[in-house]
Amino acid sequence: MPPAEPAEPAPAVDGAAVLAVDIGGTKTTAALVEVGAGSARVLAHRTAPTPAPEGGAAVLVAALRLAEEIRGGTAIAAVGVASAGVIDGATGRVTHATSSLPRWAGTDVVGAFADRFAVPVRVFNDVHAHGLGEARFGAGVGASSMLLAAIGTGIGGCHVVDGRVMAGAHGAAGHIGHVPSAEAEGIPCPCGRTGHLEGLAVGPADHALAEPLGAPAAALGSGRGLARAAAAGDESALRAYEIAGRATGRMLGALLNVLDVDVVALTGGVSGVGPFWLDPLREGLALEAMDVVASVPVVPATAGVHAALLGAAAHALDAQTP
Repeated sequence: MPPAEPAEPAPAVDGAAVLAVDIGGTKTTAALVEVGAGSARVLAHRTAPTPAPEGGAAVLVAALRLAEEIRGGTAIAAVGVASAGVIDGATGRVTHATSSLPRWAGTDVVGAFADRFAVPVRVFNDVHAHGLGEARFGAGVGASSMLLAAIGTGIGGCHVVDGRVMAGAHGAAGHIGHVPSAEAEGIPCPCGRTGHLEGLAVGPADHALAEPLGAPAAALGSGRGLARAAAAGDESALRAYEIAGRATGRMLGALLNVLDVDVVALTGGVSGVGPFWLDPLREGLALEAMDVVASVPVVPATAGVHAALLGAAAHALDAQTP
């Protein structure tokens, strides 16, 4: 397994800090986070590959080790963990996980971190953590409600109201990629169903769209290659992004009809490819959104690459607020 990044020296902290951990299918990041009134900042962080093929137990051991290394001798008030998978908010256990984290379902994340660090621990789904970080410290600042849409190798979402994530009765709210899409009819989705947006409109699916349309081989090797081809005017790449963008916009327009949020924040690798995706998205949104919500701002996320860590830290401190 490749080595972890060298640790950053932990700076002196005025009072206690929060230890935040973001566990994903390919990498895990641990950080010391300082959260203030309306602000949060990462004081130090360290990232290492997630040993996903070795199973859930190995992933947990690696996350604990990374967290201990970044904490050093710093006093911490709480631990906040953002994790891939569906999380039971009451117990902190992972109830469901995809094949990107084999044998992760059933893992008692709260118990393991509480035993190691002897402070309050809260666990959050990683997209929910990202959404909370964005709502409190990014594009959602000043808004009473926000929808985060993360469009990359998968599609996830998070609905935040008055600074609180609407996680749902089973912790599964926000799976916006698993809604029906007319454009995706008959296309397999990673969840095992067919016809869901995620089967059509994520990065890998964009390649699947572009190939039969005649995209050059160089454009099919990576998301960047396809984006470069589109930016250079390749018709097949442009058409793939047009289909995916429009379908994503129709999904967002339908969700605006249901949720009526103040702002939609876009994040993820696909969301930044360019106007050849964003313009069709806006067109698709206009097709579905009722007039009363059609003018809701759709803006880039601004909380940065550590948004999930900031959200996990804030979530951990929320539990200590009367």
